Order: sequence, then structure tokens, then C-alpha cells
Amino acid sequence: MPAIVQLTNAVKEYPLGKLVVKAVRGVDLSIERGEFTAISGPSGSGKTTLLNLIGCVDVPTSGTVQIDGQSTSALSDRQLTDLRLHKIGFIFQSFNLINVLDVYQNVEFPLLLQGELSASDRKKRVEEMVEKVGLTTQIKQRPNELSGGQRQRVAIARALVTRPAIVLADEPTANLDSATGKAIIDLMKDLNHKEHITFIFSTHDANVTSRAGRVVRVVDGLLAQAAEHA
Repeated sequence: MPAIVQLTNAVKEYPLGKLVVKAVRGVDLSIERGEFTAISGPSGSGKTTLLNLIGCVDVPTSGTVQIDGQSTSALSDRQLTDLRLHKIGFIFQSFNLINVLDVYQNVEFPLLLQGELSASDRKKRVEEMVEKVGLTTQIKQRPNELSGGQRQRVAIARALVTRPAIVLADEPTANLDSATGKAIIDLMKDLNHKEHITFIFSTHDANVTSRAGRVVRVVDGLLAQAAEHA
């Protein structure tokens, strides 16, 4: 079975005035379906750029990024949006919840964007996902009525409700205390094991990388192994 994520000599450059910043410099990376992978490295190393390439938020300047067999450079903006909506779930360190919506409505939101399920099917899917993250009793509460850990659980439920093949998490424990952060990683690992979803997350936290099935280290836009020989 082909890898669900395949980067081949992927380069991403950003213009900065008259300069060109090489955020990712020729990365080869293969991630198999069902992996629980951490991308680690110092600030500015290229972790977030890598996640953006995998998440179809951006496309490479050169080289290729394939997601579930599709080359992102060959897709139109509309096709990239469709791929993100159906194949990829996102968990952000700042949660990115909609404050005027309650837990149920926040989790339901990506299903409304997809526009494929009936109201009754959406209700069933949302309630099942909220139960899995342990927030059934908070389902009518808004984000400002929840703790940081509870808000991150809502973000996880929202990422998973579309049944994506890949979940990307950018520093998912950064705004949480260590005990809550551990509980969030426990939850992600449990969902990875039971649902066979591929989790890829960036982190500075050694406590988080120690829980990963695999750690990909990034230094100056290169994988650490490549950086050692640069």
C-alpha cells in the first residue's frame, strides 16, 4: 500500500523583500497510513511549513507532495480545498473555535461545509464524536465556558468528525499545563489506535515526542539526518 504522505525533494521558498527564505530545503519524507508521527525542531526550523505542505495549505516551490496518492501541485485551489475538507483534519494550538457557537455547533461546522449528510446523520456523527472526547455534558456550552483542555478536546472532535485520513496538529499541547497536555496526547493516541487515523503533529515538548511512534527532526528546513551531512 502506498504511503499516505509522500514528499520528494520538497522545497518551499518565501520572498522576503529582496531576499528569498528557504523554509523547506529538499525534504524526502514518507509517512504510512496509521502512523503517530511527531515533527520536532526549534522555532524557525520549518516544522509549520512542513505541516502546511502536508495539509494542502500551501504547495511546494519545487519537488512533489503527494497526499493519499494525489500530487498537490497538480490540483487547483478548489481541488486543494476539497482535499483538505475531505481527507485532512486540523488541530491548532490556539484551538480556533468559534466563540459564538456551542460545542455541538463547533464540531458540526465542517460537516455543514461538506454539505453531504442529512441533519439526522450529522447529529448522530457529532454526538458520537463529542462522546468519544468526553464532553457530552458540555455539549451546549460555548468555548469561553470551557477549560483549555476541554477546548482542545472540542478541537479534536471537530478535526475527527469528518472521518479524515490524516489529522495534523500544530503544537497541540502548547497552551496546556503538563497534566492536561498528557491527557490530550493520551486521547490522540487512543483515537489513533482505535480509528487507525494517521496523526502528524509538530511539537517542542520532549514529553510529547517521547509518546510518538516516530519522531521526524527538522533543522534549518532539512530533516536532521540530511542536515548532518549538509
